Amino acid sequence: MSLSEQQRQFSAMVGLLLHYLPILSSQLGHSYEVTLGDAFSKAEFAVHSKNSFHYKRLAIDLNLFIDGVYQTAPEPYKELGIFWKLIGGTFGGDFKSRDSNHFSYREE
Repeated sequence: MSLSEQQRQFSAMVGLLLHYLPILSSQLGHSYEVTLGDAFSKAEFAVHSKNSFHYKRLAIDLNLFIDGVYQTAPEPYKELGIFWKLIGGTFGGDFKSRDSNHFSYREE
């Protein structure tokens, strides 16, 4: 699959994750909202290497707010990570060096 095809599929997956937030809110009885964190990194800013999934536009970091409060601990991201993995993504909360707000396209 070409990089462009992967990027399009990843974008659709992010859309599904964002669409899932009101469902999760209803299920858990709390307001789950996000803002976009690191969605793309240009090489000239040297935030990520050219091999990173962010640089390839195949990863996004999401800033999670529950009932309006920004979440910095990894645990609140777990429910989003479960859904993300169900739709075929890789969740940074499972990395050896935990990165719980990181959602990527089939990163190994």
